[in-house]
Amino acid sequence: MCSITDPSQFSYKYHQSGDFIVGAIVSQFACIFDDISFSQHPKTKLFDELISIPKNYQHVLSLVFAVTEINKNPKILPNVSLGFHIYDNYYNERMTLQNTLKLLSTQERFVPNFKCEKQKDLIAVIGALDLEISLHMATHLSIYKIPQIAYCALAPARNAKTELPSFYRMVPNEVYQYRGIVHLLQYFLWKWVGIVASDDDNGEKFVQTMMTMFSEYGICTAFSTKLPAISQISEMAKLINHIDLENPLVGWVTSLFNAEVKVYVMNAEIVTTTLLELFIYFYTMLDGVTEPSIGKVWILTAQWNFSLFSLQRDFDIQVFHGTLSFAIHSSEMPGFSELLDFLHPKSQPEDEFIKTFWEQAFDCSFFYSDDGEDSRDPCTGQERLENLPGTLFEKSMTGQSYSIYNAVHAIAHALQKIFLIRNKHKTVVDKYRRPPPEPQSFQLHPFLKSISFNNSAGDTVSFDEKGDLAAPFDLINWVTFPNLSFLRVKVGKMALPGKEFTITEEAITWHSMFNQVVPTAVCNEPCYPGYSRKKKEGKSFCCYDCEPCPEGKVSYWKDMDDCSKCPEGQFPNKNQDQCIPKDFHFLSFTEPLGMALSALALSFSLITVLVLRIFIKNKDTPIVKANNRDLTYSLLVSLLLCFLCSLLFIGQPQAVTCYLRQTSFGLVFSVAVSCVLAKTITVVLAFLATKPGSRMRKWVGKRLANTIILGCSLIQASICFVWLCTSPPFPHVDMDSLAEEIVLECNEGSITMFYCVLGYLGFLAAVSFIVAFQARRLPDCFNETKFITFSMLVFCSVWLSFIPPYLSTKGKSMVAVEIFSILASSAGLLGCIFSPKCYIILLQPELNSKDQLIRRN
Repeated sequence: MCSITDPSQFSYKYHQSGDFIVGAIVSQFACIFDDISFSQHPKTKLFDELISIPKNYQHVLSLVFAVTEINKNPKILPNVSLGFHIYDNYYNERMTLQNTLKLLSTQERFVPNFKCEKQKDLIAVIGALDLEISLHMATHLSIYKIPQIAYCALAPARNAKTELPSFYRMVPNEVYQYRGIVHLLQYFLWKWVGIVASDDDNGEKFVQTMMTMFSEYGICTAFSTKLPAISQISEMAKLINHIDLENPLVGWVTSLFNAEVKVYVMNAEIVTTTLLELFIYFYTMLDGVTEPSIGKVWILTAQWNFSLFSLQRDFDIQVFHGTLSFAIHSSEMPGFSELLDFLHPKSQPEDEFIKTFWEQAFDCSFFYSDDGEDSRDPCTGQERLENLPGTLFEKSMTGQSYSIYNAVHAIAHALQKIFLIRNKHKTVVDKYRRPPPEPQSFQLHPFLKSISFNNSAGDTVSFDEKGDLAAPFDLINWVTFPNLSFLRVKVGKMALPGKEFTITEEAITWHSMFNQVVPTAVCNEPCYPGYSRKKKEGKSFCCYDCEPCPEGKVSYWKDMDDCSKCPEGQFPNKNQDQCIPKDFHFLSFTEPLGMALSALALSFSLITVLVLRIFIKNKDTPIVKANNRDLTYSLLVSLLLCFLCSLLFIGQPQAVTCYLRQTSFGLVFSVAVSCVLAKTITVVLAFLATKPGSRMRKWVGKRLANTIILGCSLIQASICFVWLCTSPPFPHVDMDSLAEEIVLECNEGSITMFYCVLGYLGFLAAVSFIVAFQARRLPDCFNETKFITFSMLVFCSVWLSFIPPYLSTKGKSMVAVEIFSILASSAGLLGCIFSPKCYIILLQPELNSKDQLIRRN
């Protein structure tokens, strides 16, 4: 079990007399373990049983340094001197209670609440480093209202100022460092971290607080592990004595090598961290275990002070290379390093701790003998503190020592205020001329609560309303070296409320495994732009799968919960991680299709003009006369306009072109089809009029043809007029039809009126086709009915084929389909009706005579 075999034997006391006594209970040693010995570190019986932390001896020195500095300064407590009593608590509740009562008693053999002789007054107590030890002290000291200034970085779970009004802490409120841990994780985007704490109430409080804050800020806990607490050290000691690969502790240490977790947040109580170091140390010594490489980022709380047990001289501190820890803001005290320069057991014979420290730190013995009980070399007195690695002793003042130094000065300044007030309001002495009573410890409380002073380093020291130090936390980066030395590098600060968390990233040195690249701490690889997160069933919210964004959506950043649509006028790129502005989509004169259709329309227009010129030039020939010159001219002009009106469909839609393109197309085509219908009817009536006694002669002539053309065209014009007056076409911007382009088009306004125009053209074409088909066998060598029949067949076929692609296409393709239909149907009329006549006129002029016409008839 973890026990003290003879507590009185080990209750080291270091004292100095004075007018007022400052009690201190320091934490130099860890505990005494039963039945533990290490062959590689043979020692005397005492040291076979004792595992110590030499570095904590600096706490004693800082208290002595502060008291000496105050006593030498006449401005602080003139004519008054401070003394001190220092006891070691051994991290043991029984020893803590015993030594606390010794501070309250008159002599070495303590009798609580009884003083049998005059003694120096105990004015205040400083201690301890561990929270539980501090609370054990505070429970008894509060009865006597004796101020206790602890330097434990953890705050009590209960309300200390209500239950323990005499309890103060020379450290800032721990809430600030908890926030600092969260800020640090957020800064580096670390979302998958492990938590390590001690297996006690304080560890449970730390785990619950961290997990709550992590959930609030979107950080996940990979695992939460608890190390044995002080009360469990005896059990841990027995396990270490028989440590092997089957040992439960080995299994826990093995979990530290989990490659999936890169960042550990640890509640760094001094015993917890030293036990962690001890576990790793013994684990690496097991048979069958190769030297592990723990490439981790350790984030430690302000209790951390890089120190090793004296038996851990062979420990590889590179495990903690690059560690980040919060620390109480500290400064170097002038004169402290000079004190250490003269530190030696021979020069401080009154110091009952120094010989123990010296033997532990330098692994030597002042009680050397030849009987083999102690195999260590004797202490020669030539040992030098500067030769010790920083893990065993530091010549610069540590954060805990700095807190002890400030605690002593806070007590001295509170006493100074009491004396100043008493000197200012001196009372008349009684007849016995007795001096006023000495200040009592309980009188310090109102002055401690409002204390504020600047120490020798220029830092301001004061308490807040909760009895905690009003000061920031520093963020320290620990750079270690193979010779057990290290550097503290300040890389940031967690300031008081209302001020920001600051960090200097470029000043941080990471563990060598990270190659000086900022480590990542996530459950899985992030979802890159173009993907969104999908939660894994049964896993933490930090663990997820990545799914590609659906078509038409993008994700701009990593780890987006959902993909989003692009703004209007933009579309996703191929990787779906950016939105690209859409191009304008319309049939342009400059693109190949637009150029081809324009060239085709102009070519057909030129051909039509040539045909018209041929007919005008040969207007007096029989073949031109026989086919009604006026109707022929009208048909050719209307076909020319049909070819030219197709150009209105090419180019960026404007208000004028949208207004004209469909109506002009409808009117011109109506005239053309009306001319064909008039020619057909004229041919039929002319044939019927040649029969004897026919009454059709009165219908034959220009009047009927003009009436047909004018009447049919006026109907179409009326439809177009109504369309333009009610719901005319207009330019329209279509954002949605095409994924990657903005369609600039002409909205027809009223689709019903548009189909009325097409329907009427279809009706005229159908009538012309029927009439021509019925007259196709008329016996006339110049009879056009056969050609008109074929031309109407082509015309109707083109426009019937036009409807499906027109309805199924968008943008320029739809426009191109309509232009092609216009050109194809117009070319069909031109070719079918006029090519035979042009052939005779140009290539067979001998057939273009009246004699040939009569002979063929």
